[in-house]
Amino acid sequence: MRADLLTDPVEGLDEALAAVDGFDQVLVGGLLRPQPAQAVGLAGLADAVAGSPLAGRAAEAAEKTAAGAADEDHYTVLAAARSALLGSVHDALVERVEEAVGRPRAEEPAAAADGAERPVNLLVAARGWLCDLARAGWQGIDHELIGGAAPVVTALLPEPGLRRLATLLDGFAAELAASCPGATLERMPVRRWADLWSRAMLLTLPGADRATAVGEATGRLLPLGVDLHEHATAVQAQVHAVFEPADGGTPRLVRAGVSAPKPDTVVGAGLWQLLRPHMSLLAAVSEGRAMELDAMPVTAEGDLIWDDARATQGDPAEPFTTARVAMRTAVSAPVTPVDRHPARIAVPVLLEGYAVEEEAEGLAFRVAGERLAVDTGRMPAAGPLTADAVASSAACLGLLRWDAGRFLLQPLAVERTVRKKAVTVHAGAWAGGTADKAGVRAEKAATDAVKVLRERAGRLLRK
Repeated sequence: MRADLLTDPVEGLDEALAAVDGFDQVLVGGLLRPQPAQAVGLAGLADAVAGSPLAGRAAEAAEKTAAGAADEDHYTVLAAARSALLGSVHDALVERVEEAVGRPRAEEPAAAADGAERPVNLLVAARGWLCDLARAGWQGIDHELIGGAAPVVTALLPEPGLRRLATLLDGFAAELAASCPGATLERMPVRRWADLWSRAMLLTLPGADRATAVGEATGRLLPLGVDLHEHATAVQAQVHAVFEPADGGTPRLVRAGVSAPKPDTVVGAGLWQLLRPHMSLLAAVSEGRAMELDAMPVTAEGDLIWDDARATQGDPAEPFTTARVAMRTAVSAPVTPVDRHPARIAVPVLLEGYAVEEEAEGLAFRVAGERLAVDTGRMPAAGPLTADAVASSAACLGLLRWDAGRFLLQPLAVERTVRKKAVTVHAGAWAGGTADKAGVRAEKAATDAVKVLRERAGRLLRK
């Protein structure tokens, strides 16, 4: 891997992010009565997209907003301009990663699928709440304002095509409610809240959330590793893998995800109990096996719409062997415009021959003379992979991400030597079940917690 390309500056990156940061500060104080400093941030956003098709509308929106005379359409344009800037950052960073790892990307764009029209009145209601939020700003939020999201979310949820927006608004409102009143906040996640706001604004546009075209995948699926995401009320496992088509076509990098609601008392290895019933692939990950797919639905973005009925267990397939052989020629899937954001970057890579550096700011690998930070904080507690295992490793399979202005490596699995024997440690080793003592203890504790919760729920239902 050309690690030097990951540390070299990207032309225009700092300027684009500076324009985004300037607008994000505008949202802190709110758009109802912008101050002179906020007008500068608005103008900076418009100037940053001056060479794009958004130029005229962005300039008008910035001018109207600075004068306190903007309407919902102007706010939507500002959200679009901000998203376009971050989309350009995403594209520049992905291009740099592809050059560094030497991996091609599929040329065809992710085509949109035909879908049913969304209820416009619900989209208008959601946009109205988001605009009220922008007018108040993060410093002006209170429980009355945030409470206005509840009826909107309730109305959106019954519509399958609007659940993505509903889930986003529900989670966003919960974060804001936990921070009310905004006037007393000493610190706030300015970039994150602006990301959530602008994305939600775009999803209120008819057709913006239209799913990409779905095809069929028949062939062999070779798992690389599992990325686990945990929230107080939900959990998601995303399996990164290489798909080899049965017709001998070019191998592709794909993902398969499964989500489940969870009580906040189920943590650690107990999370797998919630996910296993919904995806047989998790067992294959634990056992180091491939899966044979038969007409498995797959989007143009490389996301498998998992159906256990279309998958059967295959031959043994060791992830590091897959990474060394099949991943080298696998192509990455294109990304739809609405999903282009630096936070979405998660590129599977294999690193070998590095030196480990343990410093006050954290763990890092020295690759070809360049320092690559290792994000051990993303490794789940629901697996045996630890920071110590990473620090003593000789090879690492992980996801290359970008955060806080630099590239980071999130380990998915490592190879290390223990008592003169080569062993592998996977973050998702317990996904399908385990005989590991620590994993068994953690699962038993989670099982006991679930039993207690089910018993209490049963008592309430009987009442």
